[in-house]
Amino acid sequence: MNLRSYSTTLSIFFLLFLVTLCITPLIGSSDISLARAFSSTLATSNNVDANILFQVRIPRILLGALTGAALSVAGTIFQALLRNDLAAPFTLGVSSGAALGAVIAIALNLNFAILGFSVISLFSFLGSLGAIFLVFSLVRTRHGEFPTAVLLLAGVTANFFFAAMVMFIHYMSDFSQSFQIIRWLMGGLDITDYKTILSVCPVVFLGIFILMFISRDMNLISTGDHSASSRGVNVGRIQKIGFITASLITGAVVAICGPIGFVGLIVPHIVRLFVGPDLRILIPTSMLFGANFLIICDTFSRTLLAPTEIPVGIITAMLGGPFFIWLLKRKRPA
Repeated sequence: MNLRSYSTTLSIFFLLFLVTLCITPLIGSSDISLARAFSSTLATSNNVDANILFQVRIPRILLGALTGAALSVAGTIFQALLRNDLAAPFTLGVSSGAALGAVIAIALNLNFAILGFSVISLFSFLGSLGAIFLVFSLVRTRHGEFPTAVLLLAGVTANFFFAAMVMFIHYMSDFSQSFQIIRWLMGGLDITDYKTILSVCPVVFLGIFILMFISRDMNLISTGDHSASSRGVNVGRIQKIGFITASLITGAVVAICGPIGFVGLIVPHIVRLFVGPDLRILIPTSMLFGANFLIICDTFSRTLLAPTEIPVGIITAMLGGPFFIWLLKRKRPA
């Protein structure tokens, strides 16, 4: 793809993102007036429209954009490095590890904050880090490489183990804890603020920048390890950077939102149909389209049964299930 086509494609995806970002704050169970929301004659505490727009909808939409972007980019990286179209950000056990950390905090009734961060989110992030360390320490070879088949097997094993621990703790919890656990596992964007978003931004954007920086080498690895090595790529080092960085940005957003499934599976495939497999264009377009996708899903989740809200993880799973079946049928040999 030449520079002109690259710029045009990115511009189109960015414009779609801006349109979504401008329209979705106006959609909700309560109608708001922009004139009233931006009015300077009303005190902020008395301006209901301003509070709904700036304290509820915009932070939620920004978090949705950040989460969708992170999960989509992580899914793109896993599918490329594992050379598996069914790979997703949660394939290597990051989500299950984060869930275990959150469930432990809930079961221990740790409902306070440390340095402004919820203990549940902190435990969740620590759980995701533990999962990353466990999986990669199990499969690392003496030469520093990560055999993809063994990595997938280790990820599946970690997922089952952490899921079993989550079920055990859930079974031993009381009713209120059980409800809180189930609600967290559904994933959602309903509880957030600007401070939380700003705390996650550096991890996500730095991670995406690193992945963009090594995208050329990952392109070569996606064609085969031996082919990449023959062209001077340090396969073990690039694999390590790619897998760990993608896992870290996944763990960062899951710690805040809970596990929101299928975003990292659906988005890379949809975007690949338009821009092809080149990671240099696929990463930024997946980031923008993923942000768009999750914002729209969340808008549906808060308006379909208004004033009742559906956890956004349910909406993405309802869309992802049929897509997964279509993908399996598409990949099945004739």
